[in-house]
Amino acid sequence: MTGAPSPLPPPIPGIGAGAVVWRGDEVLLIRRGKAPRLGQWSIPGGRVERDETAAAAAVRETLEETGCAISITGLCDVVDSIADDHHMILIDFTARWLSGEPVAGDDAMAARFVPFAAIGAFGLWSETERVIALSRAQRDANG
Repeated sequence: MTGAPSPLPPPIPGIGAGAVVWRGDEVLLIRRGKAPRLGQWSIPGGRVERDETAAAAAVRETLEETGCAISITGLCDVVDSIADDHHMILIDFTARWLSGEPVAGDDAMAARFVPFAAIGAFGLWSETERVIALSRAQRDANG
């Protein structure tokens, strides 16, 4: 048989988990040290590993990237991050801070708590900003 080889199938989307971590009315942000969105501020999170639940991944990634221990309080939203070179399905949780002061680790360049009213100054991806606002509304509605 001759002709052009058949095109490769598109890559399977990756699965990531993140946490909107609250300490009072402050939210935990990290500055990304890896692509995609290198250098941008975001919520802590990363790839879900084999045999790991999404919630466990959010807790692990937060600890690795910030040094902060958290407790998941609920599912916030599921977001698709689609670009030319990647497709990630991001499962975002609402969480409360338990202990630790933010220190950048793993693939974060910086980590800090930020007052909710100030998140607009950090140039967040619009979906991240929306998820943080949704998490706050869910948190406030649930006491």
